[in-house]
Amino acid sequence: MNHALIPLAYDFNALEPHIDAKTMEIHYTKHHKTYLDNFVSVIEKYPELQEKSAEDILRSLSSLTVEESDRKIMHNHGGGLVNHNLYWSTMGPNKKIDTSLVLEIEKTFGSLDSFKQTFSECALKHFGSGWAWLARNEQNELMVYSLPNQDSPYLKNHTPILGLDVWEHAYYLKYQNKRADYITAWWEVVTLL
Repeated sequence: MNHALIPLAYDFNALEPHIDAKTMEIHYTKHHKTYLDNFVSVIEKYPELQEKSAEDILRSLSSLTVEESDRKIMHNHGGGLVNHNLYWSTMGPNKKIDTSLVLEIEKTFGSLDSFKQTFSECALKHFGSGWAWLARNEQNELMVYSLPNQDSPYLKNHTPILGLDVWEHAYYLKYQNKRADYITAWWEVVTLL
């Protein structure tokens, strides 16, 4: 089976002081691992799905012949798996700026600062648990939107580029109820921009 937690390219404390080591450790080893374990446990019931990527399963989820209760687990825990894999891979202590992405963002949103403001407002205004996304739609256009819980852009047949986890478990130990402070700090560890 090809479902796994993405290996972190940095230590749990590498994002300090912006994201604390204890939150990183709990978030990765407990929350993210639980999404993986629950997703894999349901996929094991369907041999025809075992060689498919979690992303492909989510893209085709509505048309799969599976029990509805299993579809819900795949939706929630598959989303949790792929969302977090992207989240970890777009953060780090060292910038690896994607200049072509920056140019496309500037063209679409007017400037990088305008994009960051739009994205940050989307994350801040999201009610409850969920994610803010920069994704490509089916026409390959960049979009910013939020989704609840562990819903993934793959469920909309979109391709996520950058995702910010705004579940409280992502920031509560350091920032308590101050989501805005967490969002501001998160920009300091995003490696793409």
